[in-house]
Amino acid sequence: MKAVRAVLHFLKRGGVKYIFGIPAGSVNAFFDELYDMKELTPIIVKHEGAASYMAASYAKYGNGLSVCIASSGPGATNLLSGCANAMREHLPVLFLTGAVPVQAVGLNASQELNAVPIFRSITKYSVTVNNSKDLLSEVAKAVEIAISGVPGPVHIEMPIDVQLDQVDLANIPPFPKREPVYPDMTIIKQAAIALRSGETGYIFVGQGVRGSVSALLEVAELLQWPIIVTPQGKGLIPDDHPLFAGVYGFAGHESASKLINDQDRKVVLIVGSSLGETATNNWNENITKDRFTLQLDFDSTVFHRKYHIDLPILGDIDLSLLYLIEYLKDLGLSKENGKQIEKSTYISAKEYISQDVLLKLQEHLPSSTRYTIDVGEFMAYVIHYMNVKDSDTFDINIHFGAMGQGISAAFGSKLAEPDRPVVCITGDGCFFMHGMEMLTAKEYKLPILFVIMNNARLGMVYHGHSLQYNRSHPRFEQQAVNITAMAEALGIPSVRVESMDDINKFIMNHLMSFEGPAILEVSLVDDNPPPMGERVKFLSSFGK
Repeated sequence: MKAVRAVLHFLKRGGVKYIFGIPAGSVNAFFDELYDMKELTPIIVKHEGAASYMAASYAKYGNGLSVCIASSGPGATNLLSGCANAMREHLPVLFLTGAVPVQAVGLNASQELNAVPIFRSITKYSVTVNNSKDLLSEVAKAVEIAISGVPGPVHIEMPIDVQLDQVDLANIPPFPKREPVYPDMTIIKQAAIALRSGETGYIFVGQGVRGSVSALLEVAELLQWPIIVTPQGKGLIPDDHPLFAGVYGFAGHESASKLINDQDRKVVLIVGSSLGETATNNWNENITKDRFTLQLDFDSTVFHRKYHIDLPILGDIDLSLLYLIEYLKDLGLSKENGKQIEKSTYISAKEYISQDVLLKLQEHLPSSTRYTIDVGEFMAYVIHYMNVKDSDTFDINIHFGAMGQGISAAFGSKLAEPDRPVVCITGDGCFFMHGMEMLTAKEYKLPILFVIMNNARLGMVYHGHSLQYNRSHPRFEQQAVNITAMAEALGIPSVRVESMDDINKFIMNHLMSFEGPAILEVSLVDDNPPPMGERVKFLSSFGK
């Protein structure tokens, strides 16, 4: 059996369904074996960078290992942004790259590159396998590392000859399973006592609470404490929950800022947030100032980075919350209907401006729709204005902030949860980077609606410079392009809107009715500054 075929049998045993990537000479052996393995579907993309983000998204919503493959040399380097993102997001992705034959190393072979040190800083494990007998065991080792403890990406470099060599294979090793990280029950008890003793406080929630929302809400309801979410946590807590106080951080809400600045609240419980720049309004000290601070996470490195944590609680978030609930109940707390927390509200004026367009789109889409949000001016409007009607309905990746990643995220979401409607909100700048993946959606008949906010400029850059420097270089704007005409050339159904009247139930139902993708192009130049002032203030603080 070829060494690479053994690897595919192992991945199949682990429930892997999709392989994201592009075939090329150094990985042709891998793709050739897929002819005989119908259980594994190759998702052939238009650019390896898109494949890396698709794989990361699929790992997130499929709750398991994802696999991405590329050639040696440029194929491997094209994976780096998505791999770095997977590392930031704690997503278990197996990145496989080809390599020149072992005997050709150092001879200037075609696409020769030692990719291992490049991947090492953005993975949990990166290695070249130079002996075919070791390929399967190294892949199995890498997979175990990827899914264990704090999950993350791993990288295996496979020379062409190593893939093709025959190996004796007595059996396929068992596919590893992640062992839970149990919290220290003594610390959980201390946390419950601290929370019970603190008469007033609030809960600060990041995206790490995904999969544990019900338990988080029960803790909040037992304490009757308000909940604040980070920009990446938007979409996890429905807006209509009485304890929800809004988004804090980039493009956040005044109600959340007011609550954090309320020094009467003496305790803060931080759940699933690494407390980065965009989550904390540039590390605002008031989040923890003069407060007893508890932080709950499965990653010990997030404790004490920027803020002093009085009681760090290490363990899987779902387990820690469940144990915390039991101790709080033992201390006499019970769920009760409390008062409605004050939160920022916005009433649409039905004008053809960014926030009103986004809200009108939501009126005609199912409440369970997941919105994958790209990076651009529109992202600030999404965070600040769009409604959260159901849990886990927004995918906002502001940590690494790569333009075009929202397009790929839609693929991962749709493949992992085929029955959930998926709408990608992107911009013309992002489209010009990764827009050809919409053709990939057509080829795989993935019903994704791509909403393209077309303002013929790099909107966030334009507004950022205008706010920070009181001027913007004319080259940040570009010649207007009719994206709907491009969609027609691709054979993808599309509609271009130029006014609020153009957005209606008939149009939205029409676009959501296809078996494959559709495009809604929103031609809109919005000169109003988006809600990103704190970010501008932070950038403006340097060089003074």
